[in-house]
Amino acid sequence: MMGGALLELKLVGEIAGSFRVPRYQRGYRWGKLEVERLLNDIWENGDKDYSLQPVVVKRDAEDMWELVDGQQRLTTMYLIFIYMQRAGLKNVGPQYSLTYDTRPKSRDYLQAPDPSLADDNIDFFHLHAAYTCIQAWFEQKGPTPIKRQEVADDVFRYLCKRVRVIWYEAPKGLDSTTLFTRLNVGRIPLTDAELFKALLLSRNRGGAGKTDRTHEIAAQWDGIERDLQHPDVWAFVADASASDTPTRITLLLDTLAGGPRGRARPRFHTFDVLREKVEKSKPETIWNEVVQLHARVLGWYENRDHYHKIGYLVAQGERFGDLVTLAAGKTKSEFEAVLDARIRETLNLSPSDVSALSYESDRQKCERVLLLMNVETVRRMKDSTERYSFRTHRRQAWSLEHIHAQHAEGLTKAEQWKEWLRLHRDALADLPSVDEAQRDDLLRRIDDVGDKLDRQVFQMLARDIAAAFTITDASSSAATHSVHSVSNLALLASGHNSALGNAVFEVKRRRILELDRQGAYIPICTRQVFLKYYTDADALQVHFWSTQDRDAYLSAILSTNGGVGAYLKPEAPAP
Repeated sequence: MMGGALLELKLVGEIAGSFRVPRYQRGYRWGKLEVERLLNDIWENGDKDYSLQPVVVKRDAEDMWELVDGQQRLTTMYLIFIYMQRAGLKNVGPQYSLTYDTRPKSRDYLQAPDPSLADDNIDFFHLHAAYTCIQAWFEQKGPTPIKRQEVADDVFRYLCKRVRVIWYEAPKGLDSTTLFTRLNVGRIPLTDAELFKALLLSRNRGGAGKTDRTHEIAAQWDGIERDLQHPDVWAFVADASASDTPTRITLLLDTLAGGPRGRARPRFHTFDVLREKVEKSKPETIWNEVVQLHARVLGWYENRDHYHKIGYLVAQGERFGDLVTLAAGKTKSEFEAVLDARIRETLNLSPSDVSALSYESDRQKCERVLLLMNVETVRRMKDSTERYSFRTHRRQAWSLEHIHAQHAEGLTKAEQWKEWLRLHRDALADLPSVDEAQRDDLLRRIDDVGDKLDRQVFQMLARDIAAAFTITDASSSAATHSVHSVSNLALLASGHNSALGNAVFEVKRRRILELDRQGAYIPICTRQVFLKYYTDADALQVHFWSTQDRDAYLSAILSTNGGVGAYLKPEAPAP
């Protein structure tokens, strides 16, 4: 779209020539709200520079333009000039004219909005309503003739000296209707990135004594965009505010521009800031900063440690721009120390704090700890090419899964009860360590339920089944491992049915293995939990999740080798 485009800032007072509104556009439709908003914005910005949204044109002939986008703004400003001239507040009117392919008489009506003709057609009606709104605004701001003259003088000066449009001259070969549809019907406006690219290419065109660098910069731009479109590169570095940006280079441009974030960021803030930088230095200087920032992203991506630590911080809400600031002027090792400190601040937990975490009261902290454990486990696999998939992490919703659920009170529907019993019956039939008579009794009770299944019957049966899958442990550490402690939690993608969520260890182990065989993404630590990776071989009880298993799992979480131990703060000194 941008090849051959020209872009500049143009003061409203410098807009001249003839503008033709083509047939593919509807007529003027701004109402009182839009007209007053424009006037108030101009007035409140006063003697500060103020940029309006883009005016998109294509050249018809010398000093004649097809107005592709911006009809409503140009028409309203035309009416403001006309009002000041007709009211005797200014001697001159607008320096440009507007014609309409569908209603040629609208050009004459613009110059003299006659109320007696306002009902002749819908365009006249809206043009007269806007003119009346402008008149009322000036009369409200200037209730006396002298005051009104002062207001007009200020508005005229603002329009001629401070208020600018982003003037975008589209290439001649570009289809106007397609461009208009994109900008209006699809509600996809020109972006900061497109505007900056057009400005950059405009300033790098060849001329007397100048080398034309447009093809070189355009190729670099496309290469940067292609790199950032790589889903793994984008997922580890793009924060939540940037994750849905269709033009990925916008992340780099916004970072260089700085300023407010989110909804507080003014429209075209990035373009305005970068344009000012271009004007104060050289276009190639600003472009080189973009290229260097792109190289930094790829450098972080290629560095295994940086990739995992930055990816984790971004997943926890850290902004890319803040990380760039943290990295400024630092060596790789210095930057890594800063990343470690930021992760430590993000956790803000001591080992005893981690041990005391509960699903019921500390869910977010539990998720943060377990995500970091998964990331660290992969990061420390130095001889492996495997990376933690922040791409998968971003596109899925994740939940904290109880490794062994001892209760099924969360199930409230008959369908859930039946599914829970089915899952546990299959596992119970293959459980070798349960007393055979006890197993046969439970299987018979499940089979005999039939239509008699209600809440009370289910809860009694579920309690007895869960007891068969639970090892009673009276050891001193058993008390630290409640069903909701972090030692009984693992990360798993959301979306599995609630019957499985309330299932015992053996049922979940079977399901995890099935998902793994099907190629589903199971976080590495979750897979290792259900494969009893953390438990000593001589203590393995494959079908149960015992206190001994929980002790081993908690130790792995707190470890500095694959766990989160390296990022925990010291224990507070005893009082």
